[in-house]
Amino acid sequence: MALNLGKRPVSRLRRSPHAEPARTPEELRARLGREKVLLELAQRRSYAYDGIAMGATPALVVLPETTEEVVEVVRFARQVGLPIVARGAASGLSGGAVPLEASIVVSFTRMTRLQIDPRARRAVAQPGVVTARIGEQARPYGLAYPPDPASFRTSTLGGNLAENAGGPLCFKWGVTGDYVEALEFVDFEGRVHRLRREAYDLVGLLVGSEGTLGLITEATLRLVPLPRYTRTLMAVFAEVGQAAEAVSAAIAAGAVPARLEFMDQGCIRAVEDYLRLGLPREAGAILLVETDGDDPLMVEEELSWVAEACQRHGGKVRVARDAAEREALWQARRAISPAIGALRPKRLNEDIAVPRSSLPQVVRAIEALGRQYGLQVVQFGHIGDGNLHPNVLYDPRVDPEEKVWELLHEIARVALRHGGVLSGEHGIGFLKRDFMREAVDAATLEALWRIKRAFDPEGRFNPGKVLPELHSGPGPG
Repeated sequence: MALNLGKRPVSRLRRSPHAEPARTPEELRARLGREKVLLELAQRRSYAYDGIAMGATPALVVLPETTEEVVEVVRFARQVGLPIVARGAASGLSGGAVPLEASIVVSFTRMTRLQIDPRARRAVAQPGVVTARIGEQARPYGLAYPPDPASFRTSTLGGNLAENAGGPLCFKWGVTGDYVEALEFVDFEGRVHRLRREAYDLVGLLVGSEGTLGLITEATLRLVPLPRYTRTLMAVFAEVGQAAEAVSAAIAAGAVPARLEFMDQGCIRAVEDYLRLGLPREAGAILLVETDGDDPLMVEEELSWVAEACQRHGGKVRVARDAAEREALWQARRAISPAIGALRPKRLNEDIAVPRSSLPQVVRAIEALGRQYGLQVVQFGHIGDGNLHPNVLYDPRVDPEEKVWELLHEIARVALRHGGVLSGEHGIGFLKRDFMREAVDAATLEALWRIKRAFDPEGRFNPGKVLPELHSGPGPG
């Protein structure tokens, strides 16, 4: 039986003028407009991928501009029996926006309305709003939207909500879900719901659900005051374990940096080849650290705690002298993904998160696994909250993909052995779906399936993602 979410009224929504759903793609196109429903093969093929994976060619692609049009699409999907895959900027790294069968891809890139309420310190945004735009629109009011994935200039809010994305600011300031006050979403029947964070936190359930429970059409976001002061440093280490040890020591000393980022030697060299920023090519690892706040003495003191911890663990510290040096360091961090993409024809990434106390063992173990398998593995990530992004770089002409997947599985097992999880912010998608059998016990997996079926009893939203099929009990269908 489906979960009864009720029909909370949304006054600004108009009722659809059509009593019955469209019955054919051509009829849907006539209702929504020719430019919003893509039927030609060449157009549809362009929506079969995300940032890391290719999938099946969609049966059709819809680019809605309003919640009412999303309702029309969901009702049409039920009428014709097609699955629905939500898509933002396609910068995801787990295959979450990739259709695995003939589906309707709902691309939210035209739903871009954004309103800033500076007195309430809130933003109301549709899912197609580019993440960076929220902060840019809030800044003139002295406000900030902290969640800042490395792809923040291209990724959209809908994708950030789907994956509960973080970013370099996540250690101190939190991830996307920490800033969501309310959501509007469309359920499997095409009903519209407005949810706030109440006793049963359905907002928290939808954030991070990767489009498998419903289609989010609007979010109300909390904004915070911009900090008045920032200081940034780079610490250079001979090997990865030292950098991880310095992180634990700095936090134990009381530091809560706004940003605490990690790059290993492979990343350093790739970024330096890409941008020529003067990074230390022979370093085993670097940390990029930023403190912020409204008290300049506290900001400096906190930075000194980090610097002392880095030096105790073999690090050489350089503090950015001005805004230009600071920006160059963060430009290096944002450039990692495109830079390492040039090293080999293909890559697959992990997105593990582990307790900080286990970081030295984990980064050393992953480095050793790369050597053991004879494959290039690079590591970077938001090390302050234990979120690491090991990437396996390979050439499918000479490196068997089974070997690559075996290595990825071993990396996932390293995280699980140390009390970690499979994903810190990139989601499970389909690339890590099968690893879920080892990450959660059978009873928990069954409970997750019950939630999925309560929200989506027909299995229409993003099938084949997140949850592996059960051998018995309440699986898909």
